[in-house]
Amino acid sequence: MHHKYLIIGAGPTGMGAAYRLKELGETDFKIIEAHAHVGGLATTFRDEKGFLWDIGGHVQFSHYNYFDELMLKAIKKENWLNHQRESWVWMRNRFIPYPFQNNIKYLPKEDLWKALEGLISNASSSKKEELKNFEDWIFQSFGEGIANIFMKPYNYKVWAYPPSQMNYKWIGERVATVDLKRITENVIFDKEDRSWGPNNTFQFPLEGGTGQIWNNVADLIGKEYFSLNKRLTQLDPIKKRLFFQDGTEATYEYLLSTIPIDKLSSMCTKHIKEDISVTSRLKHSSSHIIGIGLKGRVTEELKTKCWMYFPENNCPFYRVTVFSNYSPNNVPDPEVYWSLMTETSESPEKLVNRDGLIEETIQGLLNTGLIQSRDQIVSKWHYTAEYGYPTPSLERDQVIRSVIPTLEQYDIYSRGRFGAWLYEVSNQDHSLMQGVEWANRIVLKIPEITFNYPSVANANLGRLV
Repeated sequence: MHHKYLIIGAGPTGMGAAYRLKELGETDFKIIEAHAHVGGLATTFRDEKGFLWDIGGHVQFSHYNYFDELMLKAIKKENWLNHQRESWVWMRNRFIPYPFQNNIKYLPKEDLWKALEGLISNASSSKKEELKNFEDWIFQSFGEGIANIFMKPYNYKVWAYPPSQMNYKWIGERVATVDLKRITENVIFDKEDRSWGPNNTFQFPLEGGTGQIWNNVADLIGKEYFSLNKRLTQLDPIKKRLFFQDGTEATYEYLLSTIPIDKLSSMCTKHIKEDISVTSRLKHSSSHIIGIGLKGRVTEELKTKCWMYFPENNCPFYRVTVFSNYSPNNVPDPEVYWSLMTETSESPEKLVNRDGLIEETIQGLLNTGLIQSRDQIVSKWHYTAEYGYPTPSLERDQVIRSVIPTLEQYDIYSRGRFGAWLYEVSNQDHSLMQGVEWANRIVLKIPEITFNYPSVANANLGRLV
């Protein structure tokens, strides 16, 4: 098999590239996918009881007109549900609106004072230490109180690595920063403040979950361009030859890889393997998604909430999505059932008892008051994404800057959530556009923005085309 363009991985990045190639009149391409389905981490599963589950709490919002237009081609406007984001932090046995620092008025008085004291101390200090890592950034931005009460414990639960092992240059729009005047006003005048964020409104498909979007995009591309259940095992960059588990081979002129770049590097033949072996220094966490299907109606307290953050140790999960709130069709019958979807991270720095995680999760739901009894539970679903989050570790940027140019000398382009390893541009819109912009670069010689300039992509200056 030979194609001018071969694409490894049928997630948003691979499909973005394929869709754009076809749009540009290029038809000599093939998407190779190891699984029996498309979508990558944006896949939706239906469990045996009829509950739908995404691989995490995906929501649709966008920085790009191109992405928005494609979404409306994939799913008609009337089949999108639009939501006002309601995100909360559960701690100290109470819900606190997100962003946490803007709503510290909800804390017990002792914690409130610690938070304010840290903010005031930071604001009154003229000495700013050089930032070495994400932990330094947390303390310098939020002060000791908020750092110790929320930011450090929560970020460890999310990333599964201590913030001291992470860089801080990825942050951008991902973390709400501090506005001391605004925070003080909220405390004194008892104001609730939860309008921050790029995704304060979002959309979700009426039918089929997030995976339906990408099934439909695959249909727009044409199923004849996909080769499923075909797992890459080796790559010869010199001969531009791929070897697959089923014994077949393929050659190409240009290769777009969206699989994890460390796995890609391990598959390369010895000609360049040593040059790119530094990818073994990259860090990532696994994501355990546990879906709990429940009988009855969603509680009054949860019926408008989207997702909630959990920084404390009384539960294994860091985030819970009220997934039945996203669409009534995420459950078999919305008059009878509702659902919660939890996310728990794992890494060598934060091991998880996988066999006991469902039970620990249920106990955590009871501990945090999200459910009242095990008798409510009618369905349990567990999915492990071994590659869940690309960690923006201290060594990440140096590794990526070294390996990507080496691969590109051989017409191998690594893009996407784990292909580029850039968490700051790894949402669905970013990922698709990494593929689109790669196609524009190869065919039209137009420089890529999202991969090369994440801060520009996220600045959303007049929206990107």
